[in-house]
Amino acid sequence: ANTWAVVENEVIKAQAVLEDPEASEAEVKAAHAALTKALEGLEPVKPGDTTTSIKTGDTTNMIGALGLLASLTAIACLKKKKYN
Repeated sequence: ANTWAVVENEVIKAQAVLEDPEASEAEVKAAHAALTKALEGLEPVKPGDTTTSIKTGDTTNMIGALGLLASLTAIACLKKKKYN
């Protein structure tokens, strides 16, 4: 639950950067790096852990996070080409 909270927080921050038409390449790269780090830091729920509930089959949030990550990557590439 703690590591997922970090991902959710970074998704909110990255979404704000994605929606900002004036976002710089550095801001996009920073959001991408932070979201990637948060996703890599996810820890699986340990067997027998009853402190968190699991919604089986609900992948909406993870799909959104991965889609946002892909969008940030594309924007970073496009902005890099624009400035080169």
